[in-house]
Amino acid sequence: MHNKNIALADFILQLKDNLFFNYKTLIVLFVFTFLNWFFEILKWKNLITAIDKISFSESLKQSFGSLTASLFTPNRVGEYGVKLLYFKKELRKKVLLLNLVSNVSQMIVTLLFGVVGLIYMFNNNTIDFPLLKLKKVIYYFVVLLISIFGGKYFISKKTNGVYLKKINIFIKSITLIRVIKTIVYSIFRYLIFSHQFYYLLLVFGVEIDYFIAMKLIFAMYLIASVIPSLPMFDWLIKGTVAVFVFSTIKIDQLTIVTITIITWLFNFGIPSIIGSYFVLNFKHKLNKK
Repeated sequence: MHNKNIALADFILQLKDNLFFNYKTLIVLFVFTFLNWFFEILKWKNLITAIDKISFSESLKQSFGSLTASLFTPNRVGEYGVKLLYFKKELRKKVLLLNLVSNVSQMIVTLLFGVVGLIYMFNNNTIDFPLLKLKKVIYYFVVLLISIFGGKYFISKKTNGVYLKKINIFIKSITLIRVIKTIVYSIFRYLIFSHQFYYLLLVFGVEIDYFIAMKLIFAMYLIASVIPSLPMFDWLIKGTVAVFVFSTIKIDQLTIVTITIITWLFNFGIPSIIGSYFVLNFKHKLNKK
């Protein structure tokens, strides 16, 4: 409302000129969204059938319902809680681990592609981004290692390693084919929503080389993924990061902010509305005991 560089009237005008009543563009965007969530639903179905067979429609309910709940919790913690409610008490610890595997696989893909984007940015631009200064990176990395190994040692001392062994056994019980499928679905999802962003760049008249655009998009998603936030404000984080990343090649801020908001609405906003139906109609079978 008060940003001198981005006027609200110009934002609305951009939407009218490039999106409203442009049915071809809207259809393409919905196709991207459909494919994105199609592979997410397949990924969850693939993982959860390791302990309980569910249908595609049931996987859809769980995926959309958990998405809606996750919007209001930091770093999508609510997603874990909602998915647990769909399963019997004795399966919930395994469900928790499988959901973690699902999210970790997506994060690994984001990391691998994002590193390519960051390398391109550092090699071709002068970047002043304090969070990525070497000293701080080393500091956080050391703290992370100490936390991981210290926590593992503490848990193993307190529990004699029983729970860690059980977790390790369960993780190893997940077949290699299932793991490969999970990673492949994660890659498909990543490429789909990355190309959705690229498609919108073209729709809004941004002239940019395909490979340069994809590398910058990869870097944007990696940087945004490590910033703690509520998912319902994910558009704000991604918008800020996107403006920073694409400013290195002098792309208009308003265009980038508009594209970021549109991708959030299609990939999170609309699916969360669908998910709210499943959340409101969800009837959890309480244990009578």
